[in-house]
Amino acid sequence: MELAIVGLGKMGLNMATRLVRGGHRVLGYALSAQSVAAAEQNGVEGVHSLEEAIAKLKSPRIIWLMIPAGKPTDDEVVSLAGLLNKGDIVIDGGNSNYLDSMRHAQLLEAKGIEFIDSGTSGGIWGLAEGYSLMVGGKAEVVESVRPILETLAPAKDRGWGRVGPHGAGHFVKMIHNGIEYGMMEAIAEGFTVMRAKEDFGLDLAQIAEIWRYGSVVRSWLLDLSARALESDPTLADIEPWVEDSGEGRWTVMEAMNHAVPAPIITLALQMRFVSRDHENFSARLLAAMRNQFGGHAVKRAD
Repeated sequence: MELAIVGLGKMGLNMATRLVRGGHRVLGYALSAQSVAAAEQNGVEGVHSLEEAIAKLKSPRIIWLMIPAGKPTDDEVVSLAGLLNKGDIVIDGGNSNYLDSMRHAQLLEAKGIEFIDSGTSGGIWGLAEGYSLMVGGKAEVVESVRPILETLAPAKDRGWGRVGPHGAGHFVKMIHNGIEYGMMEAIAEGFTVMRAKEDFGLDLAQIAEIWRYGSVVRSWLLDLSARALESDPTLADIEPWVEDSGEGRWTVMEAMNHAVPAPIITLALQMRFVSRDHENFSARLLAAMRNQFGGHAVKRAD
């Protein structure tokens, strides 16, 4: 099959490369000429505008978006609505909010253009390992792009599937990332407790390696933790700042909207906020209160 991928960051470039290696014709477009040039080195046909990409594709055209959620995706969908023809297909493989994806589907459907939301997981390892694809959209439209999904997935019969109608793909990916927050926080906390037990002199990289085989907590996240600890056991060169890309927040809000308790995911999200607070005014105020009511000593800033 042939398609154009819009957005050639690390993940978009790797996806384009995997598709080219799988025998598909892939056009690549990005705002950065350097990104387009890098894609061309991997066998992707570089284009320099949406119009050029659309002109070079046969109908029904397939445009796969790998760009930031929010306004960038909104703007691109609006542009495509004015450029594509009835029966063409837009696939959003980014991390859009599922409500935005439902809105995008309605906007394009009014023009006779099909829409698929594909929650995509795999990160920088997807080129070699394949991507987990959580797909939302009409069953017959998803089926029409099956060869593309099968090539991107770890195998034709695993790691991907249509999970429901428009919006369902990004909803499931949102929950996936919320779970990821909780798992990551639990691993990080456990290793921190072991690091604090200084009298045992525990080798955290060794323990991570032990747990990778046979343990009930073995996972890809543990594999990556082991890799990080092996290369830098103290992680001294890494700033303790953890960003969140949105899906964790949306998961927590969705849980609240449905009155579903999700304390682990919620606290994991809150801990990411804590990591960014170098000022930590709340901790300073807590120390001041203890000093006021009990005369407890406080540590003075240098």
